[in-house]
Amino acid sequence: MKREKILIVGTGAMASLFAARLAGVAEVTLLGMWEEGLDALETQGVRLVETGETEESFAVRVARSPEACTGAKMAIVLVKAWQTRRAADQLADCLHPRGIALTLQNGLGNQEILEGALGVERVGFGVTTTGATILDPGRVRSGGKGPIHFKPQPSMNPLVELLTKAGFEMDPVEDVQGLLWGKLVINAGINPLTALLEVPNGALLASSSIMEVMVSAAEETASVAAALGVKLPFADPGAQVMDVARSTGENISSMLQDIHRGAPTEIDAISGAIVREGERAGIATPINWTLWHLVQGKVMLKQGRDR
Repeated sequence: MKREKILIVGTGAMASLFAARLAGVAEVTLLGMWEEGLDALETQGVRLVETGETEESFAVRVARSPEACTGAKMAIVLVKAWQTRRAADQLADCLHPRGIALTLQNGLGNQEILEGALGVERVGFGVTTTGATILDPGRVRSGGKGPIHFKPQPSMNPLVELLTKAGFEMDPVEDVQGLLWGKLVINAGINPLTALLEVPNGALLASSSIMEVMVSAAEETASVAAALGVKLPFADPGAQVMDVARSTGENISSMLQDIHRGAPTEIDAISGAIVREGERAGIATPINWTLWHLVQGKVMLKQGRDR
């Protein structure tokens, strides 16, 4: 029986996790630029470490250019926000004219970049709280399962069916924008602080001073959302960010993973985007502005480029 084909754009933690989950029900190809990751995936498959340290390997295909995956009818975009424009250009070359590319990325602006390159009808929009940590190239640890909330549209149906078959909980929601901002509120409070302090999520609760900054960043982000008319999926952003830090206590945030690897972070699409949206809405965002610039500075210092 012929298996469905799916393209995953990215080779990092989330891309590897989705590849492993989907490999049992589809022929998975990962398109990326990280040579070390592509080499590992090509020779050893994607290796998934579950709770309890059990590890399993899944065979996948790799593509180093869009020419190697032309005609893709289903794609999931799981690159970092700073890589979205490149991913959009690649998909413009390889996505089928009636194909669909679903973004499940962090931060603001990804959907708009993809729609600019592919057209609104070929872009799906979703949010997930599923987490993952990259251990080695092509080797990932699951950070727990979470639902995929997505905006329903007819072209999404085959991809939704495939993801459901792979064990993902699919939740159609009309107001995905509210959920995206809800995730942004949490990311704004947790990710920059874990990156700056180089601690897992739960360690942010060990100090009242750190908690105060975390809660302030979340509440400031919620104020911007309210000014833009966005309805969040929770009433108390401060309580919510503390709950998430507690429930994901052992997780290493994606931003801290980037810091550890000496890679660019998504700070511009998180704290930076909140500052820009705050300016548009007339809301002051001093906490997010400070976190934005501190993380930028830390990255430059790590890379030895700070002047």
